[in-house]
Amino acid sequence: MSGRSSSRQRIRRPDWRGTRSVGRTGAGLLHALLAGACFVIGTSVASSQQDVAASASEAVGREIRELFAKCQKAVVKVSAVDAHGRLCGSGFFVDPIGTLYTSYGVAGESRDIVVSHGDLKYPARRIVADSRSGIAILKIDAETPFLTVGKSGGLEIASPVLAIGFPMDLPLTPSFGAIAGFDMKFLGGYFATRHIRANLPVQRGEGGAPLLNMRGEVVGILIASIDQGNASFAVTIEAAEKIKRDFMRFGKVQPGWLGIEIGELTAPIAGSTAQVKDILDDAPAATCGLKSGDVLIEIAGRKISSPEDVLDASFFITAQEELAMTVLREGLQVELRVQPVEHPAVRQDSFIAPAFPVSDGTAAALRIE
Repeated sequence: MSGRSSSRQRIRRPDWRGTRSVGRTGAGLLHALLAGACFVIGTSVASSQQDVAASASEAVGREIRELFAKCQKAVVKVSAVDAHGRLCGSGFFVDPIGTLYTSYGVAGESRDIVVSHGDLKYPARRIVADSRSGIAILKIDAETPFLTVGKSGGLEIASPVLAIGFPMDLPLTPSFGAIAGFDMKFLGGYFATRHIRANLPVQRGEGGAPLLNMRGEVVGILIASIDQGNASFAVTIEAAEKIKRDFMRFGKVQPGWLGIEIGELTAPIAGSTAQVKDILDDAPAATCGLKSGDVLIEIAGRKISSPEDVLDASFFITAQEELAMTVLREGLQVELRVQPVEHPAVRQDSFIAPAFPVSDGTAAALRIE
């Protein structure tokens, strides 16, 4: 009796024992329901993540397509002839009166230069070319669309970039990649100025193509391929603008010279390891108050943190154009002004002359001269 009465109480009374008994019976179902809910939620989250990724991918693709459509009309094919035969590369207009930038490998020393813009072809004349930076500036007689010049200083590692050029004599093609580095040297040699290294695939014929940021501004010019075309070097747009500015003022490239020898400190002082080791006799630096042992902090508005920075800053020095220098001397900042003179000689054997492979394949990807 007591057993039956107890049993009825357990069934009829919702006390903790009855609840516990029923909980044991429904635990499997509850866990199954929860597991099912988690599976549904997990599937939903995974699906949502896939949707977000697909949406982001489509947004990037749409942005690239819009950028390509916006900028392609200012990009041209450049054809020429040199001692080895026919050359083909790319270039782009930088003003509405037909001035364009391209690579030195295509138009620096060639002849019979022709610019193809859409269905039209124009004879082009070389305004100026600079083997140190690897760029050439051409001019055609026509009204032209043009690209906006930006600043490479705003780029960072992994910044997305787009190049537009004519690979292998094929139609105009976009190439998308990211900034990999900013280099002063490669394969044991030094560039004349810091170069942008981009993880951006390039092919023959794309020498001189514009390197664009995602606002459609030119930040560099492709001048060399590396790693069998899987990556590339671009000279900064500021370097090309320096060449153009020299020509506009002096009718030629006019690199400046200070006449200082730089050493490297083992530990930075005020953020710089670039120290004046020696000053050449009769050099401009000898008459401006600069002294051996001074630590260079800034040259012509460019921050200095290493000897490589001094080499890069030196590229932008123009003869007869006075500039300011900031040095640290015995713990005190000293401001100096100096007027560079024309560089007495450029040691070509100490710089890389980047030659972009052209359509006939005669040029090496990079050569050290």
